[in-house]
Amino acid sequence: MSVSVLSPLKMRNLEVKNRIFRSNISGRFDNEDGSLTQTRVNWERMFAEGGAGAIISSYVPVLMSGRIIAGYATIHDDSFIPLWAKVVEAVHAHGCKYVMQLSHGGRQIDLPGLQNQYRAGLSSTNVSESLHGFPSKAMSPAEIDHMIAAFANAAWRAREAGIDGVELHAANGYLFTQFLSSGINDRTDKYGGGLFNRARFLLDVIQAIRVKVGPSYHLQVKISAIDYNNVIPTEGAGNSLDEMIQIAKWSQNAGVDALHVSVGSLFPHPLNPPGDFSFNTIATTYDAMLASGTQTLRNYMLFRFALLRPIFRWLWFRMKAGRPIEGVSADEAYAIKQAVSIPVISTGGWQTRSTIDRYLSEGYFDGVSIARSLIANPDLPMQWAAGADSPAVPCTYCNKCLLNAPKNPLGCYDETRFGGDRNRMIDAIMRIYDVKPELKVHSLNEWRGAA
Repeated sequence: MSVSVLSPLKMRNLEVKNRIFRSNISGRFDNEDGSLTQTRVNWERMFAEGGAGAIISSYVPVLMSGRIIAGYATIHDDSFIPLWAKVVEAVHAHGCKYVMQLSHGGRQIDLPGLQNQYRAGLSSTNVSESLHGFPSKAMSPAEIDHMIAAFANAAWRAREAGIDGVELHAANGYLFTQFLSSGINDRTDKYGGGLFNRARFLLDVIQAIRVKVGPSYHLQVKISAIDYNNVIPTEGAGNSLDEMIQIAKWSQNAGVDALHVSVGSLFPHPLNPPGDFSFNTIATTYDAMLASGTQTLRNYMLFRFALLRPIFRWLWFRMKAGRPIEGVSADEAYAIKQAVSIPVISTGGWQTRSTIDRYLSEGYFDGVSIARSLIANPDLPMQWAAGADSPAVPCTYCNKCLLNAPKNPLGCYDETRFGGDRNRMIDAIMRIYDVKPELKVHSLNEWRGAA
């Protein structure tokens, strides 16, 4: 069956005008208290204007303890509902849907900020994260119950704000992964041990959300199809594809409407996002993370000094051999697609329409999520609709956008895409900072009265 990336996608509780999802990516656009700003509105609107069918928000913590970086908007408080409604209004004006990614970093906290300073991240384990050495604290049963309720309440707030659906970020090393992964979860209670016990936290959250918002609100889950928990070679192997297929089936049975498929046991990961690694860039930004973990100084030395860089290059690039950049995890998405009856969304370097259309027609998945290629070309869907197979100035997969994130505004930092003109590059990055009058935080009752 011939399917195009520009054809509509109908899910049980959500219909999208095309099969292009702006993936969950964002910068430090927001306030220290977790409230969002006009810059956030401008950021999301940019991709809606460019023709994306749906936007998956950046990582949105359900509690302040769950922020990976200070300056990311949260959904932990009712007073933020009207602010998120402003985002929805801006996105809907362009016929684009908005899905909020509900998240908690657990032990994976890059830049702790005021609320998380000097505090170990809540997790399934007391073992520190391996790459950066982020400290970790195994949650008590009471803390797990509180976390489950926080996710359910966040889903309710998202629905109240008019957001079209929510996604649970159960991939790439964040809190859900810390419970799911056999390489991380070392608990001996009902949330640890065998596969079902490790999946129990995710399934309990799905159930709690369904109780809170009912069966007719869109709910999807992002999973790592394979952990590849081996960036540090001494780490234990994570979940296999077969194990994650079983978790995908359980998630579907629990009431999930779609699955968003990635790979990797942490973020960033050599396979997520795929592409290059700029030592010159990270050597100037990673120092912002030095106080975050016990292994960050080791990493900084590997990034900073040219004689040491081959060590990290070997660690980072050894698992990339033979893998494409575009469609890096397409085969894993296909395996999960064969096992479930709900739509599957694939992430991984997509930017060529004919390639995506071929995978769609062959039944590998039902839609694609795109981050870096849309940062490079927010109007990529419009370019495809105009007949282009690939963008006029493609993303080079240099990953400088990501590696700048600890210190600098998010955007495309590949000067070659701007003809070597750094000022043009900076102007493009700064365009979302055209800030209109500040958003005012109203009480929920005030907002409802005005609605």
